[in-house]
Amino acid sequence: IAVTGSDDRLWKMWSLPDGDIIMTGEGHTDWLSGCCFHPSGTRLVTSSGDTSVRIWDLSEGGCVLTFDGHAQAVWDCSWHSCGDFVASASMDSTSKIWDVNSERCRYTMRGHKDSVNSIEFLPFSNTVLTSSADKTLSLWDARTGLCVYTFYGHLHSLNHATFS
Repeated sequence: IAVTGSDDRLWKMWSLPDGDIIMTGEGHTDWLSGCCFHPSGTRLVTSSGDTSVRIWDLSEGGCVLTFDGHAQAVWDCSWHSCGDFVASASMDSTSKIWDVNSERCRYTMRGHKDSVNSIEFLPFSNTVLTSSADKTLSLWDARTGLCVYTFYGHLHSLNHATFS
């Protein structure tokens, strides 16, 4: 199964390799920039130009939770491996850790000087990795929302970063 997010404001779930559309989700009011499966595969998180992050229940096929709080477009989203937290990266130069159980923002991570373009949890840890248009890569502690280390060295915007 693959999931795509599009400028048409929809996400679609596809069966592989035949390419049949299994499910379509609508509710965002602007383009989708990111989507990520819950570790159990039962939910999906999406990020959008409408400044929101949405959680979708795949058995119901609908949005069950919307996180609002970013001031500008949200570029990326990621699930923590425990499935209780979501991270988001925004054009507003912040990242957020969202607590799915309490349905609130746990931390707003500030430190980048420009758009935060990608975000990812290190599997089975509390470490978050962000990349930014400010040409830096940062490691964060998701338990405190504090920056642990910032890496410098690129001459242009960082569009994506990932762990091995």
